[in-house]
Amino acid sequence: MHVRAPFGSLLSFFLSQCDVHCRGVYFVSACEKANRFLSCLNSPQCRKSSWTMEQAGIESGTPVNVNTPVPVKQKTTAVEASETGKRKNDDTDDPETSGRGKRRRGAGGKKLRPGERYIPPPQKRNPGVSFSQEHFNETSYYFEAGLRKVYPYYFDFKTYCKGRWIGKSLLDVFKNEFRAESIEYYQKAAKEGRIRLNETPVEDLSVVLRNNDHLRNTVHRHEPPVVGRPLEILVDDGEVLVVDKPASIPVHPCGRFRHNTVIFILGKEFGISELHTVHRLDRLTSGVLLFARTLETSKKLDQMVRDRQLEKEYVCRVEGEFPEDEVICEEPILVVSFKIGLCRVDPKGKECRTVFQRLSFNGKTSVVRCLPLTGRTHQIRVHLQYLGFPILNDPVYGSSAWGPHRGKGGLVGKSDEELLEALVEEHRSQENFNMLDIADDCIGIAHKADKNKASEKMDKSAGTAESDKSGESCPVQVDACGSDKKLDCIEAVNDNNTVKDCQNPQPAKSHGNETGANDSSQKAPPDHLCSECKLVRPDPTEKELIMYLHALRYKGPDFEYSTQLPDWAKEDWVEAD
Repeated sequence: MHVRAPFGSLLSFFLSQCDVHCRGVYFVSACEKANRFLSCLNSPQCRKSSWTMEQAGIESGTPVNVNTPVPVKQKTTAVEASETGKRKNDDTDDPETSGRGKRRRGAGGKKLRPGERYIPPPQKRNPGVSFSQEHFNETSYYFEAGLRKVYPYYFDFKTYCKGRWIGKSLLDVFKNEFRAESIEYYQKAAKEGRIRLNETPVEDLSVVLRNNDHLRNTVHRHEPPVVGRPLEILVDDGEVLVVDKPASIPVHPCGRFRHNTVIFILGKEFGISELHTVHRLDRLTSGVLLFARTLETSKKLDQMVRDRQLEKEYVCRVEGEFPEDEVICEEPILVVSFKIGLCRVDPKGKECRTVFQRLSFNGKTSVVRCLPLTGRTHQIRVHLQYLGFPILNDPVYGSSAWGPHRGKGGLVGKSDEELLEALVEEHRSQENFNMLDIADDCIGIAHKADKNKASEKMDKSAGTAESDKSGESCPVQVDACGSDKKLDCIEAVNDNNTVKDCQNPQPAKSHGNETGANDSSQKAPPDHLCSECKLVRPDPTEKELIMYLHALRYKGPDFEYSTQLPDWAKEDWVEAD
């Protein structure tokens, strides 16, 4: 019998399992190795090692299959037994009887020292999970004064311990990271079991955070109102879903918004879920919004975007008389802060190209057609600001916080930090944050100051009566994409604060199958810890919730989706006083 070399390698492994009969014997040929091996299989000692024969699938007298691979785990175990001279026990694979198995089941193989906390391993997140009916049932809508509102509801913000938190106490983290609420609030919330660490209620905020700690904070959540115009579906052919998005409604959950978002409205009112986002529109921007129904369609559209085969056309109304001739702006755009999404023209920015063409001029303002050939954040708004024609009611890029020229020609004269502070201060002084999409540390401080100011006024006038304030104070949030953010709110309170019953609004007619105001299950009493339940300010007007920028048309190689011109983009439009 001729034995090939690979069999010798396999045989060497099995010989190491034959202990007394095989180990330590030198053979001069592969044939002798094979004979020795076959005779050894019949010995009582090798029969006793049932594990070896079961793994090899060999019985006495049967041919040996030299092509059978040896599992890595089995081979490692065999080598360890050979080196130590100890035979593997028949019962060591049973975790119930093995000491090693007990340690694995207890604390990951590590014994806890006295007073040491057990931290479970982090759970794997599934980014493909869509929002379900369970999420939609958290609360419901009602309509009042032309606005879509959400009943306040309890919500769990979750996050794993971040690297910068390790070794710090929970008290320090709340004090330095989440300043929208006072330390007294967090202490009271902990005593009531609203703050949980690794699913265990935390009563003492002095607990020191460690890697993989999982934090859950239950809050009473208030969402800002949005315009009450229904969401219109333009196309739904099984491959794409195209909607006409009203201004003031975010595309997906982010910041203070969850139920007042396009994704949730589609799921709650139309039963449409598992959508793939192709592009996004700013919260204050209206118009054509395109979703893919299938992963295949999503990949196809994404490729079109990368190849710049998707043509986008916007219309806007800007200040002043825009030039009649076509204007092309190619100024690079730099993101000032990814957290707040603020941008400006800067030589160090990314290349951009936008084509502008005036459509009409009414003596004060101009309607401009915009063709963004690249897709940078706030590209149209930043380029119009640079040209000296900011969008008429742009709360950020038309703000005087940019200086006397409001950013024309890229002249700001302030550092990025100074610019941000000036923007926040301007909106805080106007006591109107409805149109500002910024949430950061400094804004949280301003919001807290306004909230304390309003609380003092209400203590003098209304005591602890119920009230309604649209907005939210939230420490940690996980969005639809699985990333967590710090969310300090920026709601300000009007000087003329009045108290009203936020749980019993005036009934309003529902749109389609929207939930009306008669759902008594949502009319829960205000939360005694929630500062938002004690504050109120007048509802924003529709004018305050929209910006004169509209996505008019999206066109590809074999499709085109468009909407009607908004009223403010028509030639005979006159701005109301």
